[in-house]
Amino acid sequence: MIKLVAFDLDGTIADTIPMCIEAFKQAVTPYASKILSEDDIVKTFGLNEEGMIKQVVAEDWEKALIDFYTIYKEMHTMYIQPFTEIRELITELKENSLIVSLVTGKGQKSCDITLRHFEMEALFDNISIGSPDRNTKAESMAKLMSKYNIQPSEMVYVGDEFSDITACLKVGIRCLSAAWIAPLSKMKKLEKENQGYVFSSIKSLHSFLKKEACLLYTSPSPRDAHES
Repeated sequence: MIKLVAFDLDGTIADTIPMCIEAFKQAVTPYASKILSEDDIVKTFGLNEEGMIKQVVAEDWEKALIDFYTIYKEMHTMYIQPFTEIRELITELKENSLIVSLVTGKGQKSCDITLRHFEMEALFDNISIGSPDRNTKAESMAKLMSKYNIQPSEMVYVGDEFSDITACLKVGIRCLSAAWIAPLSKMKKLEKENQGYVFSSIKSLHSFLKKEACLLYTSPSPRDAHES
């Protein structure tokens, strides 16, 4: 039975990836040796923002990092909120005594900015952030299992990228692929790589977790009862 559910942030809790890319492009391009393309930026994913910037800036990366945080914070006032139903899902998991964690590749400061804007700072039992040197998601997952004394079969990770599947395989846990904003081409590739654990909506993920974690179903509203 599932006892711990860990979530990715970007692309899973909210559609923040376009914002991250645009903030990075605006802040870092002036310090890079060329105009950064989206592909240039995506190739640095897996590292936190310090590590990402160091991949494309030889000098003055500290200044680029400061500019990134300024632009990134400002952009939150223009961009989206968490996906509909994601907060309700997390709240329900916690109400059913499951451990709910956040495992992200973001650095501490960018993670704090986003969670504060979403008013989700206190929603997670544990928050694991990324590293400037390497993708540390698998390490973070292993530490969570050790901290809470749970087996791989008792933990799942909800993430939207192929690298999340790889990280989960390293520690023997199931990756629940968050594909609610994935284009059809990516959806098909995810289904090939992670057959049986790809979810096209938060509602379908919710149904899966209700069954696998034995969540208590909420009582139907009077309207629902009447319609049934």
